[in-house]
Amino acid sequence: MTSPLQQKLKVHGPVVITANRLGDGAVVYWTAAGAWTTDIAAAAVATASARAKQLLAAATADFVHAVDPYVAPVELSPDRRVLPGNLREQIRVSGPTFSLPGA
Repeated sequence: MTSPLQQKLKVHGPVVITANRLGDGAVVYWTAAGAWTTDIAAAAVATASARAKQLLAAATADFVHAVDPYVAPVELSPDRRVLPGNLREQIRVSGPTFSLPGA
């Protein structure tokens, strides 16, 4: 299996690095400061493959806090807010699509 860092990464628009936090499974995003956050608005946004690879390499090196980081598409609103770029990421930001027991 080829490492995600060795694969060709094509970026067509803005992207962020996302993963799941090891402690509780929460969706997290890699920041420009080199840390994880649950706030997509604080994520480092890349618009070029080289920058996305740098961010992915840094996030992958932090295997203590999060698992399986990957590049996810985002959209930038006219007022520069970071929004999920596809259905999968919309669901990950919003949470489960069904009611959890006891909720």
